[in-house]
Amino acid sequence: MILCTRFAACLLPLPMLLPVAASLSAQDQPATEPEDVGEDIIVTGRGLDAALSTGIYATTTLERDVIVASPSGRIEDVLRGVAGFQQFRRSDSRSSNPSAQGVTLRALGGNATSRALMLLDGVPLADPFFGYIPLSAIAPETLGQVRVTRGGGSGPFGAGALAGTIELESAGPGTAAPVLGSAAINNRGETELSGVLTQRLGRGFATASGRWDRGQGFFTTPDDQRVPATARAAFDSWNAALRAAAPLTDEVEMQARVGVFRDARTLRFEGADSTSTGEDASVRFVGRGAWAFDALAYVQTRDFSNVVISSTRFTPTLDQRRTPSTGIGGKFELRPPVLEGHDIRIGADYRRADGELQEDALNTVTGAITERRRAGGATGNLGIFIEDDWQIGPLLINGGLRADRSNITGGFYRAVDANGVAVSTVSADDRSDWSLNWRAGAAFNATRRLDLRAAAYTGLRLPTLNELYRPFVVFPVVTQANAALENERLEGFEIGFDWQPVNALVVSATAFDNKVENAIANVTQAPNLRRRENLSAIKARGIEANVLARFGAVSINGALAWTDAQVRGEGASADLDGNRPSQTPEWAATLTLGWQPATGWNVAGTVRHVSVQFEDDRETDRLAPATTIDAFVAAPLAGNLSLILRGENLTDEAIVTRNQGGSIDLGVPRTLWIGLRHGF
Repeated sequence: MILCTRFAACLLPLPMLLPVAASLSAQDQPATEPEDVGEDIIVTGRGLDAALSTGIYATTTLERDVIVASPSGRIEDVLRGVAGFQQFRRSDSRSSNPSAQGVTLRALGGNATSRALMLLDGVPLADPFFGYIPLSAIAPETLGQVRVTRGGGSGPFGAGALAGTIELESAGPGTAAPVLGSAAINNRGETELSGVLTQRLGRGFATASGRWDRGQGFFTTPDDQRVPATARAAFDSWNAALRAAAPLTDEVEMQARVGVFRDARTLRFEGADSTSTGEDASVRFVGRGAWAFDALAYVQTRDFSNVVISSTRFTPTLDQRRTPSTGIGGKFELRPPVLEGHDIRIGADYRRADGELQEDALNTVTGAITERRRAGGATGNLGIFIEDDWQIGPLLINGGLRADRSNITGGFYRAVDANGVAVSTVSADDRSDWSLNWRAGAAFNATRRLDLRAAAYTGLRLPTLNELYRPFVVFPVVTQANAALENERLEGFEIGFDWQPVNALVVSATAFDNKVENAIANVTQAPNLRRRENLSAIKARGIEANVLARFGAVSINGALAWTDAQVRGEGASADLDGNRPSQTPEWAATLTLGWQPATGWNVAGTVRHVSVQFEDDRETDRLAPATTIDAFVAAPLAGNLSLILRGENLTDEAIVTRNQGGSIDLGVPRTLWIGLRHGF
């Protein structure tokens, strides 16, 4: 792989490194890799090329060699190398509750719902009911590229891109070998098994993939807090997908994908089991002629169940037995060649989510049902957008407008006792409104080695059905829903530069100032009671920086994010004014040293640091800072077969992922993997 910037010089090929910011922005390298497979082959399996304006906004692109070389082999580990990326909790998708797997950028967190929009081949991935990302269902080995854009977006599905957009692109025949396979086992006897088959079919292709991860897990509970009922964080997850692309004409191709996944986990106590399942289908038509277009339609079905165990009696106290939900949507984007020097994009998109919680409260002594609860509703969003990139010599100007018609309908919560007598009933009024968002920016090629950029933007996020209607328990803390939640609104601006002082070194930095009005957070009402509320605002300002260097066989990659985030509290949340949002670190840094001594060999080590965080909005429960060291080694054996050695948290750092009144959960301990893989 050669990383080429918009400058004249190019960096030398890089080894397979751990997931750090392998490139500094989409302007720093081509948005796609060429497929030299014959003049009559036009099928790529990709969408339209990234817009020129991608380089105006703070963007990091990860190529395939980085994606498939993470110590844990999981997509969240890949993304943690991007400056500003953050999960709600520090735990990964083997040892967390799936409903807590929200992702965000620029420390605009505060609850478990995703504030960043994550797409797979253009399709939104967030769970229709909860808003979390099914991370265990994303197999890194099936991906060809990841592009992360921080800041607000006004293009397709922009209503979910409050903190930015994470675009995952599947690998095609020009990116991945026809047969990929890997198998690994770690020091706890946990296993990974995956395979990807890609077959050309005439001028098209088809890809079948599957992955299975399972294991006993580790104890998330510290030694001094364990009881006989304490359980390991066992996990058993699998996913499978079939994807195909075929030409309809010389300029138009059709892409289709179906996928299914199942993920079962145990957290903290025996019987505290959760299960999430999903099925997905999408079809996409991409036209690459003079009037380029991208048309997409998709459907998702999801279900989630979870058993809550009492931390005093260690018996079931709540059975969240089902949460079925459905998401449907689509988009159409047109790029007409109407003005010379302009790249215009016009389009519309639509998303609808509906779902229903079905749970039973249980007597912790007898196990009898004491209360039956149901809650649910639907949300929808229709967006219309127009955007233009205007190239004037060394100056690129971008401007975009987006109008969204959002609605929240059919909302309800109903609880009845064991005899069917109503205990609590909420029937929410239907509501809808229009919102207008925009973004504008410019990039100036000051010299052949220096680009300057600046941008401003607004953004929108609807509350999820989970936030509106579903109360939940992380025993002993109860968090109430709030059917009156308003949409979150973002206002922000940023300035930055990309600089290549010498061929072997590229430096990028971005300073930003973002504010989320009506930010939804879990606000403490009493010692064991929280409620979802709209804060006046969360204000975050900071600096993100990346460095990429290559000196012979040695490479250095670094990413740093400093964020000064504060709650702006008024009214009922006035006492939170000036507090740091929960689960938000001030500092996050990654540094990777790579070494490629010979062809086929790849050796890399990564140091990561996350500063102190707070579990709650009152800043009473502290999560200590954590510094970890990871390693990845690939050693060629024969042909396309390699020996893989991976190490997670080699120093066995205590990574505190939860602290509620002194009740602690820990992240992954020292974990050593050995395995084989073919064709990567």
